[in-house]
Amino acid sequence: MSKYFSSNLLRRLRNEIPIHWVIISLLKMQAKNPHGILRFRCPLCFNFHTATKAETNLGRCFDCKKNFNPIDLVMAVDARSFIEAVEFLKNNTSIV
Repeated sequence: MSKYFSSNLLRRLRNEIPIHWVIISLLKMQAKNPHGILRFRCPLCFNFHTATKAETNLGRCFDCKKNFNPIDLVMAVDARSFIEAVEFLKNNTSIV
């Protein structure tokens, strides 16, 4: 059975859940904050050549050349499907 999510819900999950919070509090990823820049261990290549940008709410791995929004991170860290990642974020945040 297919599960559909509204474009508004998906936009809110991607843009309104702070990427820093997803990395540190929700997923409890290995991270460090040298010089005020949050670096996290990439869930794909496991390197720390990463950064986050609050203005776009994205995490970036410069080795993999991959951008991560909150949904992407949940999928990569927990090996969840898109639907599972969306449900996880819905259930663990106040965004409905």
